[in-house]
Amino acid sequence: MSLKNKLNRLKPHLSISTHSEKEPKLLPEVTAIEIPFLDKWEQEKVTPYFLDGNYCFIREVRYPLAYQHGLYRFDELRTAVNSWNESEIIHPLSSKGHSVEELFFFDTETTGLGGGVGNTIFILGYASVLGDELILRQHILPNPGAEVPLYQSFLEKVNYRTLITYNGKSFDWPQVKTRHTLVREHVPKLPAFGHFDLFHAARRLWKHKLDRMKLSIVEKEVLGVERLDDIPGYLAPIIYFDFIESKQPDGMIGILKHNEIDILSLVTLYTHLTFQITRTDRNQSRPETYEVGRWFASLGETEQAKKVLTTLTKEQDITSTKAKLILAYQQKKERNWTSAQELFLEVVESEDLQIRAEACVELAKIFEHRHKDLSKAIRYCQEAINSVSVDPINMSKPMFDQLQTRLNRLEQKYLKYHG
Repeated sequence: MSLKNKLNRLKPHLSISTHSEKEPKLLPEVTAIEIPFLDKWEQEKVTPYFLDGNYCFIREVRYPLAYQHGLYRFDELRTAVNSWNESEIIHPLSSKGHSVEELFFFDTETTGLGGGVGNTIFILGYASVLGDELILRQHILPNPGAEVPLYQSFLEKVNYRTLITYNGKSFDWPQVKTRHTLVREHVPKLPAFGHFDLFHAARRLWKHKLDRMKLSIVEKEVLGVERLDDIPGYLAPIIYFDFIESKQPDGMIGILKHNEIDILSLVTLYTHLTFQITRTDRNQSRPETYEVGRWFASLGETEQAKKVLTTLTKEQDITSTKAKLILAYQQKKERNWTSAQELFLEVVESEDLQIRAEACVELAKIFEHRHKDLSKAIRYCQEAINSVSVDPINMSKPMFDQLQTRLNRLEQKYLKYHG
């Protein structure tokens, strides 16, 4: 069969139109998506976002910067960011080089606490400053098959340089990345950014006073935030699964408001942490000041640590003693042996047996290696043993054995030179 005949036989099956190009083309009829209880959603400032025959929800709430959440108004966040930009303090939470508009306060709600693809994010919530408002948005997954519009709507609005979360490095953002991989062919890429995780900061500053570090506890005990008629976070997955079946939005609206408070509290918490670290909080307690100084010391910011901790050394309390101990170690590291010895000698008078034992060990080292005074080295080693011996609750056998080994070595060394 000739090529011409073959083409003629195929003509009825070809999708090439024989109509004139000037004739209008008939587009397929678009079927509207019916959204259950849309009027209830709209009453809560929730609107649908449509994409490729599917949809998600977006809720937007705007707060004036004069609005106060807990200890601070939102405009004090701008003061906090400005204080970092005007300061020479080097710190992991510093937003130096950023404007307040570049901070992105982020939190999620998920169907479980575990990781992996079996855990679904059903609310992506965030807030950022724009002009004279704090704008809070929440992107809501109406059913498990709507992740493409969920992430498309979220990523097309993202405009930030620094993410601020509460345990987000370990949970929220890894979970976002996991879910994003499932739809990445259909939505924009995840942007690169800096990340401030306030969970670790809160634990550093307030573990001395809080047994648990849940955000709701930090809110109440530190930030002055009181939740009224709040739905506990652990009920969120159950409420979401019920919503998928019933489509009734009442429970989900409660979860949205729970998530909203979480996000607003991140703004207050970052502001408060900034004022703590930069020491502009006039109500900062001595233990909080100590934790700030200890944090600087752990970062190797010795001058800042010294500046903060020295303010605590005039009193006769445990906070003063702990501050002196850190300062003594800094002096030792800098090989300022005289200053280190003086501080350890002050610390050794502490009523805290563990601290006293620690200072005695350091003095034993100084007298053995710097002054070659074995009798004093033996004396302080023996005092360290006595301190741990009378504190059986906190005494560890390895520590006791190490001290006993040190004492035996010092005594043998003394006998060798003084027969």
